[in-house]
Parts: sequence; C-alpha cells; structure tokens
Amino acid sequence: MTVLTTQRRAETADEQLVVVPARHPWRWAGTALVLVLLAQFVHGLATNPGWDWSTFLGYFLEKSVVEALGVTLLLTFAGAVLGFLGGIPLAAMRLSPNPVLSVVSWAYIWVFRSVPLLVQLLFWANLGYLYEFLQIGIPFGPGWSFPTVNLISSLGAAILGLALHEAAYAGEIIRAGLLSVDHGQHEAAAALGIPKWRQFYRIVLPQAMRAILPNAANLLVNLLKSTSIVYVLAIGELFYQVQVIYGRSGRVVPLLMVATVWYVILTAALSILQYYTERHFARGAVRNLPPTPFQKLTAFLKAAPLLKAVQR
Repeated sequence: MTVLTTQRRAETADEQLVVVPARHPWRWAGTALVLVLLAQFVHGLATNPGWDWSTFLGYFLEKSVVEALGVTLLLTFAGAVLGFLGGIPLAAMRLSPNPVLSVVSWAYIWVFRSVPLLVQLLFWANLGYLYEFLQIGIPFGPGWSFPTVNLISSLGAAILGLALHEAAYAGEIIRAGLLSVDHGQHEAAAALGIPKWRQFYRIVLPQAMRAILPNAANLLVNLLKSTSIVYVLAIGELFYQVQVIYGRSGRVVPLLMVATVWYVILTAALSILQYYTERHFARGAVRNLPPTPFQKLTAFLKAAPLLKAVQR
C-alpha cells in the first residue's frame, strides 16, 4: 500500500508540473539587431545614388569585361595546376631522408614565401635585363645560346610567377597532408605486402586528401584574388580592364563593384567545388555522408505536405 500511495503521489506531482520552455531574450535581441543592420545596409545599397547601379548593369556583361574575366580564369587555372604540380616534388623532397634534397626544398619554400608576389612578377618580367642570353648544353662547356628578350611575354611572366609562388605554399600543404596519415597505416599496408605505389594511391592519398583539400581550396581562392596583382604587367585581366574603363569614364565605384561581384561569383563556384570534393573524399571517414543542399531542399519539400497534414 505504501508503495502504491507513493507512486500515485509522484504521478499527481508530474501532472501538476508546469513545463516552461527555455527563453533566450538576448539571443532574440541580437537577432533583431543583426536584421535591422542588414536591412539598413540593403536599403543603402538600393537608395544611395553613388552606387550607380545602372552603370554597373551596363558594364557587368560588357564584352571587354567578359574577355578580361577569361584571362583571370586562365591565370587562375594555369597557376593552380602548375603550382600544385611543382608542390608535389617539393613535398617529396622535404620528406626525403636525403639531406641535400630536403635542404634545397626548404630553401625554395623559404625564399618564395618570403618575397612578395608583386616583386616576383616584376622580376620575371625583367628577366631579359639580368640574362641577355640563355645557354643549353654541357655545364660549364659548349652549348646553344639564344636571347631572352622575347622568351617570356607578360602573360608568360605572370603565369610563371604565380605558379612558382603557389608551388611553395602547395608543397607545404601537401607535406602536411601526408604527415597527417597515421604511420600505422603504412606499417599495416607493408605487412600485407601491398606494393609501394598502391599503398600511396589506395591508402595514403585518400586519407591525406582530407587534410589537403581545405587548405588547398583556401590557396586556390587566394590565387584567384592574387591575379589582380598582374595588372602591373599591363595584362588585360579583370581588375586591369575595370581600371581602364573607369579611367576613361570616371565611374570608379560601379566599375569596382563589377569586379567585386565577379570575384564573389567565382569564389562561390570554387566553394561549391570544394564542398563536393571534400564530400567525395569523406566517404571512408564517416558512415553516412551529410546531405547536399539539393538533397536538403528535396527533403524539405517532401516533408512540407506532411507537416501541413499533421497540423490539420
């Protein structure tokens, strides 16, 4: 009887218990403040005549701007591909037990990370001033020489400078990714008798890519923005072409917005590519892959009729 009475008292107490949801007044106040500031910013963009949106729309898809955008994409693609192709041997040399290879790789990375990219571009553009002739043949012996005046164009100097600069950073990113793989993975693969190249391709590389990709994506985005520096070489990339137009028309702000919006669009595209690439290489690390934005939207649209039916 005593036990039953205690249980009834507990049930009665549970029935009388009032559940009050947790309240977060400062969270709502912060949200309201952010929304007000955002609304003010958007209102300023829409009503301030200084932005001159009609000029922005008139030049956004203008032929010379689109052609300059193509040059920017060319510089980004060439710099990224050549940079990472150069970073692979640099990373291998840094990890090599050979002290000469390791020191040479370290010295290259140290020098190219120390010198500003602008200085490097100007150096390669003036290579003919330092070396009037280049010679190919036996070291310290006879060979074939040719002038360097027309050897490297402005575009070639830009691609060469961007690639060598990116290689220094890419080498460290790749090295860090390879070092992130647990050494036990190498030992287990060797114990199973798996060939060296297969160990790297099937075991080490997929795990290293999870550490390499985020930093590599940041490096690629930075390279995209760094292409604006090559305007000093009078190359018709996006920022240079925008400068030419607003120098002629005097519409500085709307033309700068043209370049800004294009850079934002390209960065967004690279971010999407990064997301799906990281998702691909995460297959061996997680049991269930996170849904993509499209899958989330599809699931929400499918669940919406069910929610309405439950509410009714």
